[in-house]
Amino acid sequence: MPRRMTSVASSRHGLASGRGDWVRLRTLVTLRWLAASGQAVAVLAAAFLLDMDLPVGLCFGAIAASVCVNIVAQIVHPASKRLSERDTALTLLFDLAQLAVLLFLAGGLTNPFAMLALAPVIISATALTMRTTLLLGAVAVLLFSLLAVFYVPLTFADGAVWAPPPLIVLGYWASMMIGLGFLSGYARRVTAEIWTMNRALAAAEAALGREQRLTAIGGLAAAAAHELGTPLATIKLVSGELARELRDDPELAEDVELIRKQADRCRDILRDLSAGPKDDRHVKTAPVSRLVEEAAEPHRDRGGAIHLRLRGVPAEAAGPDQPEVQRRPEIIHGLRNLVQNAVDFAEGNVWIDVDWTETELRIAVGDDGPGFSPDMLGRLGDPFVRERGRRGGEPATPNGRAGYEGMGLGLFIAKTLLERTGARVSFANGAEPAVRRGGGARGPAAAARPTGAIVEAAWPRGEIDRAPGGRRPALGPNEGFSFGHA
Repeated sequence: MPRRMTSVASSRHGLASGRGDWVRLRTLVTLRWLAASGQAVAVLAAAFLLDMDLPVGLCFGAIAASVCVNIVAQIVHPASKRLSERDTALTLLFDLAQLAVLLFLAGGLTNPFAMLALAPVIISATALTMRTTLLLGAVAVLLFSLLAVFYVPLTFADGAVWAPPPLIVLGYWASMMIGLGFLSGYARRVTAEIWTMNRALAAAEAALGREQRLTAIGGLAAAAAHELGTPLATIKLVSGELARELRDDPELAEDVELIRKQADRCRDILRDLSAGPKDDRHVKTAPVSRLVEEAAEPHRDRGGAIHLRLRGVPAEAAGPDQPEVQRRPEIIHGLRNLVQNAVDFAEGNVWIDVDWTETELRIAVGDDGPGFSPDMLGRLGDPFVRERGRRGGEPATPNGRAGYEGMGLGLFIAKTLLERTGARVSFANGAEPAVRRGGGARGPAAAARPTGAIVEAAWPRGEIDRAPGGRRPALGPNEGFSFGHA
């Protein structure tokens, strides 16, 4: 059976693009001051406490070079300056070379502090592009290899030389190589996860903000229609009477005055709405079927049949006995994304099943498409997971659209927004052959079961309706609201 294939997106969504401006000059300057201080303390401790014969002058010359670079950087540039990709790479390359010179003068890879040479490459892995990181890594490998062969041995004051066997030195070199690859890769992977999650959360916030603004505008329109209905009806009635009477009797001052007063009332209401918009409590809650229909409405004309069922019964035959739920932007937009994903991959039918008990409300969105790839079910809902194809990596063609490719943001945004409202979101696949458009041997499509991908959101009743038995609470007066993010 063809399947919906997924794979992790490449790191070029931010990691492979230039990210040098992530690093402030102040950060690298501070780190270099700390490194220079530590290096000076280590050299002095080795020379005077451990009684080692070190080329102290040359060592402090290397440390002085680092100090001079810091001083010049602070004089020439403001501390808040953000470095470009090239400037950051050159800075890290200098730090790597300076530390290599210091290690050359103090035992090479046999020096216990040799591991600090990994720091510039790890910083590059977290902040720069892959190409720059590979370049720094190659330079580090070259320097480590040279330091394994060429270095000034650690010598004590009595003439004893710390010269471990070549096999031990080879082990030091191997450990540095492994550490370089593992720590750099680990740091880059974690940074990539954080970067993609931040971008996905920003997209989710933008989507939620859009939905909140649309909901606020809808509430404003409902409030305006509700509060202006009576005066506008009066104006219409009186103006009609006035129009008829004016043909015979021009003295209709009383009716004209009434029209003026009602117009003034409309003006006052509009001024009140513009100064502080009102959120009409009539649109605060809605029957669950109405909420789902609102979420699915934009996708009804995209080629697939959408079947809404309440407890297994088509919505039009289910009757009014259903929960009243909160009409929250997060729920509407989350369900809308799930319906969009189902329509994109459906062969011809999408089912939205609503079921509830005294303690839980469940909404499941399923389709008759290829379903989720079984080996990727555990990763669905993560950001930047691509939808790639149906057969061995071929481009998917839902609804006849060749080359369809997704980024996983739709499912991520849906999952994130629905979980904010207290839902538990799960992903699964159907088990039966797909039901084709118009039904078939298994009966009408409206009564069939989803056979492709199934996404279910389940809420505790108290999280979504907040009313005993799901009944609508007393509306009360309208309240002010703002258009900002919740």
